[in-house]
Amino acid sequence: MARVKRGVTTHARHKKVLKQSKGFVGRSSSSYRIALERLEKSLQYAYRDRRVKKREFRGLWIQRINAAVREHGMTYSQFIGALKEANIVLDRKVLAAMAFDDAAAFAAIVEAAKAVRAG
Repeated sequence: MARVKRGVTTHARHKKVLKQSKGFVGRSSSSYRIALERLEKSLQYAYRDRRVKKREFRGLWIQRINAAVREHGMTYSQFIGALKEANIVLDRKVLAAMAFDDAAAFAAIVEAAKAVRAG
């Protein structure tokens, strides 16, 4: 039986890793062994941060809503509580976008929430 030489396979695998590690600093983008370690770590960070991104955006939306609601004399928690009482079902992403882009519509929602709290 003929001997199997693996040079082509190894070269292809090395090329694949070095292509993915393009843009890394120093030998992390040119030396296979170091590039492989950095690439594995970068993929771990990417996996973790896809979940962290969701948390960070939710926090940003809450900050934007809070800032916009305080201009109307309410706090964020009062506003969210009033929305639940009024059965207004809008998520924080949409509310933050409205506060940022469409102040008039957001003001109408705040007034509806205030009316429920007062009445």
